[in-house]
Amino acid sequence: MQREQISVFDIFKIGIGPSSSHTLGPWRAAQQFTAFLKAQGLMEQTEQVKILLYGSLAKTGKGHGTDIAILLGLAGADPVTFDVNAIDSTIETIKNDQLLKLADEKLITFNYEEDLIFLFFESLPFHPNAVTFQAFLSNGKAVSETYYSIGGGFVVKEGENGNEKTQVDLPFPIEKAGDLLHWCLTTGLKVSEVVMENESAWRQEKETRSGIIQHFKVMKECIYRGCHTPGVLPGGLNVARRASALNRKLIGSTGYSDYESWVMAIRQGGNGFNYILDWVSCFALAVNEENASFGRVVTAPTNGAAGVIPAVLQYYITFCDGFTEERIMQFIACASEIGSIFKKGATISAAMGGCQAEIGVSSAMAAAALTECMGGSQRQVLMAAEIAMEHHLGLTCDPIGGLVQIPCIERNTMGAIKAITASQLALQSNPDKAKVSLDAVVNTMWETALDMNSKYKETSDGGLATNIPISLPEC
Repeated sequence: MQREQISVFDIFKIGIGPSSSHTLGPWRAAQQFTAFLKAQGLMEQTEQVKILLYGSLAKTGKGHGTDIAILLGLAGADPVTFDVNAIDSTIETIKNDQLLKLADEKLITFNYEEDLIFLFFESLPFHPNAVTFQAFLSNGKAVSETYYSIGGGFVVKEGENGNEKTQVDLPFPIEKAGDLLHWCLTTGLKVSEVVMENESAWRQEKETRSGIIQHFKVMKECIYRGCHTPGVLPGGLNVARRASALNRKLIGSTGYSDYESWVMAIRQGGNGFNYILDWVSCFALAVNEENASFGRVVTAPTNGAAGVIPAVLQYYITFCDGFTEERIMQFIACASEIGSIFKKGATISAAMGGCQAEIGVSSAMAAAALTECMGGSQRQVLMAAEIAMEHHLGLTCDPIGGLVQIPCIERNTMGAIKAITASQLALQSNPDKAKVSLDAVVNTMWETALDMNSKYKETSDGGLATNIPISLPEC
């Protein structure tokens, strides 16, 4: 049996909000389907396409932009490069003209109301996030493919298990935290150094370094943009963006023309507890307000939790003198391994495990990364991750109106603060005396996910989603 091999670029992906499982995953699935049609020589024969959304993708699909992502994916747009300012106009054109150009090659008729079907009360057994694409051909035949969006932008095709990518010989194979600790203690390497050694099995080191810095560039641009963009979030809840107002209140000006001068001004503003706390919250709010607005973010490890790691990293850069390329790479590399361990041993999908699988995992990743960058030992790094997740166990996913806004955006601030607290606790503790291991928490998280009622797994059928009266406009 092949073991799952996960790269730093599997855990961290550049994409468009608001959801990695409901936006990025379906987008990639649509791209895979058009690639399938091309590979089978069926593109020119395709006259009609129907899309069937199941389970959580159906129930919260419109709130998460699943319909938009699928249409863009079928049309040949890529989430890494597509102009986010062109999303609305592109979708409106498809709806109004009732035409869709598959992979930007084959023009077909497409009726949004009839060809995109939300099966609210049907679910497929492999995973709650399922989508089936049906292509009807000129010869009277039809073909269909089913894909599962399993969290963090990962997509699995029906009949596959997600481990089909080419296997490499990793110098340090890791399934559990115990394996990671073994390699660290045996070699004396830091967690981030183990990661970089493994990444070298996939590509040259300079490519890995360049890719990590590119991901950081997207993160910092997202924070800066979110802190300087006022307004109201789309979707109908009329949620006001708060990061911009908080930024103005804390810094007293919006006249900083670039990220670097803005960070310098923040740093010069002080280092009091409340001041730092407010800025960490502001960083997290900024990212997830961008995410909720179909902005470009980095899954970390998901879109719904995309603000935690950038907020903690920005805290480290701004208030702990971590603004060097090496430290930033160290932070992201270390965080990725913790995310990989959770994905292998549990889940990073809210539709499978609730919000503990998103905010909880991202908080654990950030706590571990901050601890290593602050000089913690390998054991302290794992201890920090354990502490962070331990205090997110059982966290439900109950988005109001199916939108990644309430309580999702504020949860990123909580996850970031808990990560910093967990790191501080680990740095001041003797990990040899820890009673709970990271592997024990991963197992507990998975058991909790299995026990959790499905209405608390990104369906908007329970919790806050049913206790807060709202009136959303008709889609």
